[in-house]
Amino acid sequence: MSTGEDIVTSTSGTTEHGTTTHAADASALPLIEVHLFAAAAAEYGADRESVRAATLQGVLDVLLGGASPEATRVIDRSSLLVNAVACTDRDRTLADGDRVDVLPPFAGG
Repeated sequence: MSTGEDIVTSTSGTTEHGTTTHAADASALPLIEVHLFAAAAAEYGADRESVRAATLQGVLDVLLGGASPEATRVIDRSSLLVNAVACTDRDRTLADGDRVDVLPPFAGG
């Protein structure tokens, strides 16, 4: 069940979860800068995206909403940083101007 806090939007004003919001509602959500690296950027088709979302899960919902199956697979397996600090809590509340980095698994030794 979606609550007002769960509604996420892209900067274009589209919404997830089949919910409709008005432009004023969308602008009330924090604007988050997302940086994607390596395979995440390659599969997603961009290395930066600005989204409006209240939580880290909301950011992922926006990113994955129109992503290809391969982009979804890579992003789902990626490590996430919020303001340069590793974060595994997808319910973490975000604030306007926060930055989320999407770091896919790296090979090497």
